Amino acid sequence: MHDVIIIGGGAAGFYAAIQIAESAPDLKVVILEKGKEVLSKVKVSGGGRCNVTHAEFDPNELINSYPRGSKELLGPFHKHGTGDTVAFFEERGIQLKIEEDGRMFPITDSSQTVIDFFQSETERLGVKVLKHSAVTNILPLDLKNDEKAWEITTIKGTYTSKKILVATGSNPKIWKLLENLGHTLEPAVPSLFTFNIKDERISGIPGVSTYAKVELLKRTFNPKITIKLSSEVPDEALLVSEGPLLITHWGMSGPAILRLSAWGARILNEYGYRFRIRVNWLPDYHKGAVLPLLLEIKDMEAKKTVLRTKAVDIPRRLWTNLVRASGLNGDTKWADASKKQLQLLAEQLTECAFLVEGKSTFKEEFVTAGGVDLKEINFKTFESKVLPNLYFAGEVINVDAITGGFNFQNAWTGAFIAAQGIISK
Repeated sequence: MHDVIIIGGGAAGFYAAIQIAESAPDLKVVILEKGKEVLSKVKVSGGGRCNVTHAEFDPNELINSYPRGSKELLGPFHKHGTGDTVAFFEERGIQLKIEEDGRMFPITDSSQTVIDFFQSETERLGVKVLKHSAVTNILPLDLKNDEKAWEITTIKGTYTSKKILVATGSNPKIWKLLENLGHTLEPAVPSLFTFNIKDERISGIPGVSTYAKVELLKRTFNPKITIKLSSEVPDEALLVSEGPLLITHWGMSGPAILRLSAWGARILNEYGYRFRIRVNWLPDYHKGAVLPLLLEIKDMEAKKTVLRTKAVDIPRRLWTNLVRASGLNGDTKWADASKKQLQLLAEQLTECAFLVEGKSTFKEEFVTAGGVDLKEINFKTFESKVLPNLYFAGEVINVDAITGGFNFQNAWTGAFIAAQGIISK
């Protein structure tokens, strides 16, 4: 009989194991990992540098980076937030640094630093780590004197434990077992992804990055209709995101796109990842404000070509493509540009519509929306409300975040509070 079995050898599982073993060294703790390696997601995080957390220390601000779970995480972040995470690692010799965008990494710039620490620390504390131990069944047991326990069956054997912590992320087999136990699980859909777009306006300029506002538009799209009707109602945005946008070989990426993919995860899944976006390359302006600016430049720079006279603060290669998309060729001088052409250019700069046809995973950092229904979890302990002595941490619950270390912070916080719940009960 074990005291605690942790299912899942990832970030949340190891963090919880260390917390339990340090606070209650007499408890027998085991980690069951289905694969041949542990901490695989830690290894690839942040391009192999491990984006440990984000330098946002105010829980009220921190929750704004979670499309799902923000309300539920406010209390937990007050108990164990970013500052507590930083202290945990630095007190144990893992020094962290803050980058300009707020992401925090080990000063070694290597995820192996974190992996080696977790493995050596669990070994020092006597936590058993059993690899190649995929769980095939989880059953509650009734013991003598009305005591409860758990029976966990793996491909290698069967184990019993007083308490279990599930920290398996979006493992569909584990999710099915949790459903069999009576839990409700929100279906998993991708959360962080880039947009696949084939369009001349962004063709041939991969690597161009600029600050932009991106809006998700309603699904209705007819590529055959190119003339705007006078009675047409302007598209209203379903979601809006603002930030750096990166043009890639396959379409668009960058924080503005990734945020939109996170907040729109379920909508975009329903759309089959074929949808429309509208980009304002000058987020401080709207079309009506840009046109007078272009008309003014027309008078001031009359003899210069539109293509070579960049009128606004966007990358030159992007300006060139947008000018051409407005029907202005390379030889057109500002004096010869018609008002209609400049109206089209103002529209390209502020209301640039694109058809997205598919998605691509953001680097190796595959994040999903979905998991155990948040109403079925006690967020003071991260214990199941459905079955006693069953705890959760990490992405197995219906919580996910934008990129930047926020998903790991959810894992650390949930693991800490679950560990405290396990120890105190």
